[in-house]
Amino acid sequence: MKTRFSRLVTLLLVGALLIVGVTSITAQESELGPITQAVLDRGSLICGGNANVRGFGFLNDAGEYVGFDIDVCRAVAAAVLGDASAVDVRPLAGTERQAAIQSGQVDMMSRNTTWTLSRDVTWGAIFGPTTFFDGQGVGTRVELGVNSIAELDGSSMCVQAGTTTELNIGDYTAANSIDISILTFPDANSTWDAYLSGACESWTTDKSGIASFHISAPDPGEHMILPETISKEPLGPLSPQNDPQFAEIIAWTVFGLINAEEAGITSENIGDFLPADGEADDAYIARVGPNVARILGQGNNDSGSYLGIANDFMVNVISQVGNYGEIYERNLTPIGLARAGSVNDLWTRGGLIYAPPFR
Repeated sequence: MKTRFSRLVTLLLVGALLIVGVTSITAQESELGPITQAVLDRGSLICGGNANVRGFGFLNDAGEYVGFDIDVCRAVAAAVLGDASAVDVRPLAGTERQAAIQSGQVDMMSRNTTWTLSRDVTWGAIFGPTTFFDGQGVGTRVELGVNSIAELDGSSMCVQAGTTTELNIGDYTAANSIDISILTFPDANSTWDAYLSGACESWTTDKSGIASFHISAPDPGEHMILPETISKEPLGPLSPQNDPQFAEIIAWTVFGLINAEEAGITSENIGDFLPADGEADDAYIARVGPNVARILGQGNNDSGSYLGIANDFMVNVISQVGNYGEIYERNLTPIGLARAGSVNDLWTRGGLIYAPPFR
């Protein structure tokens, strides 16, 4: 009996040691996936983006891609390569997104793309965390004097082809017995131009997109957004399914942006949250707290090592791109998308922006 018991104890101890050993190896030596390795070998991140939506993805007068979604790409480049500028943005029309993901033309996509069941499955994509909670609306001219979508009965509406907005407006008008002629166009710019030229009395897309185009109109005051929100549009980055490891990097980069804002770490003050020269780990952690130390991969805490990238990857991300709030204020506040009191505020302020902890 004692011999059997001794053997059992020995087996349990060996098993426990193996588990500890595997955990340690996993934390320190995460195997790189094919996309991560390709990004490292290439020295740049290929990101599918938008060139036409101010605030989110836009080609500015200097020939640079800028915007909220572009900054998400820049954050991932900083996480993997240590350089937020090492991004090759490939502008994609709505109808080109599925092929770009399935064919591997892009490493990731951050381009006003709604997370849906069919896209999750048939596109062969892994969606990352939602970075902006949106909803579809309808823009129209103030001079028409309408106050609801129902009052557009008998008119025409412009919409971008191959998008969830095209499906949503069809479902909405059918369900509410509203007779609206739907005119489709290949991309956001042509849809907006058609509306501006008078081809249709109204146009529809996500409310954020409407706001970004209305502010660019010759007279923004001539246009309005009707009050109805007819859909849920959770927008965020996505990547091909063949590399779950790279998808984890995207996810935890976004979570890091959110956690950094919650902890008060910004691009301007991050130096205050890093160890001082000669500062011992225990003294450092006592000063900034264990949560900050884990986010920044400092004080002998595992962080990026779980993902196969630099342990302090969030230091590069925050230093070069900022936290979630900084990205929002830089890109979306100027186009009229106030954050305070909205669903895109931090959960601690009543919004939906929430991230799991680094631990």
